[in-house]
Amino acid sequence: MSAPYIKFADKKDPEFYKELRKRVNTYFKEKNISKYSNLNMVLKSAFMLSLYFIPFVLMMTGVVHTTWLSIGMWGLMGFGISGIGLSIMHDANHGSYSKNNFVNKMMGYTLAFAGGYPTNWIIQHNVLHHTFTNIEHFDEDIEKKGVMRFTPNQPHKKMFKYQLFYAPILYSILTIYWVFSKDFEQIVRYNRMELLEGQQLKLKNALVKIFSLKIIYVLTFIVLPISLTELHWSVPVLGFLLMHAIAGLILALIFQSAHVIEETSFYEADENNSVEENWAILQMHTTANFSNGSRLFSWYVGGLNYQIEHHLFPTICHVHYRHISKIVKATAEEYDVPYNHHKTFLGALKSHFILLNRLGQGKEEKKLATAKA
Repeated sequence: MSAPYIKFADKKDPEFYKELRKRVNTYFKEKNISKYSNLNMVLKSAFMLSLYFIPFVLMMTGVVHTTWLSIGMWGLMGFGISGIGLSIMHDANHGSYSKNNFVNKMMGYTLAFAGGYPTNWIIQHNVLHHTFTNIEHFDEDIEKKGVMRFTPNQPHKKMFKYQLFYAPILYSILTIYWVFSKDFEQIVRYNRMELLEGQQLKLKNALVKIFSLKIIYVLTFIVLPISLTELHWSVPVLGFLLMHAIAGLILALIFQSAHVIEETSFYEADENNSVEENWAILQMHTTANFSNGSRLFSWYVGGLNYQIEHHLFPTICHVHYRHISKIVKATAEEYDVPYNHHKTFLGALKSHFILLNRLGQGKEEKKLATAKA
């Protein structure tokens, strides 16, 4: 199995992205600001890390020692995991946190606090998802191994008529699945796909790193709480599961609301692995923004409600997305390119679950099966 490859029609409508990059670069030059993080980003990083570690320290030192307060602390840690993933790790592993590669790598490894392996995330997200957004058999974010149907190009099963109801349950086990199974499955698959070479990594070395990270994680966040706290062992175990349920649900809903909604398109490559679309235009068809008017919401989710800006400029730190979004939207309108947007997060969620229901029922295939090559 060779590394995945899609041939985009880059000569088709190239003016939009060329002009957009020029305007965005001019913005940073005229403002004389860096495309990387700023003081606000550093302060946010400190807050998210504190939201994760302070509750844990309070429990381990006995300051918090009652059952329900402990459960509450684990719940806060779930929001901490999400905040770290959305606001720190995500930028760092895109290389947009800092111009210093060491800083990016160090901050990218905060994913290990959630039990994940950064290299796998980089391959799935940066290499596959960002390059092949919503392209069947290439974007792993829409490939759910027959458990759910995320696109009209995927075969329908009777069980999918219930996916509207069981989707939140599956979303809630996203990170716990990551901890105990997904990383091992992915590293073997990526080795077969020859994707480890691009990360200058050998399978054996990767497996050693993954096993080491998992052992440290389990000892720290399962064994240690059971050993140090005076509560029944079931309390830290239930707390651990609650933490991951909160984190998994938040992370899944944020990303699904940006790509798997009624307004976005889904593609299939032809027999020559070609898609008759310019890459940047494809991003505009497959990506959507939501709740851009809420500064607090955007702050917590790492600017990923500006998903369009992120997909077009992944190496720009998310603290700048709100500002460059005006440039992107105006340029899209000028070149008659779609700029999908929901005013609220609830509106985006509604669109996501409406689409899930339609796909689950096997309805409106012709309407949804858009932009096939």
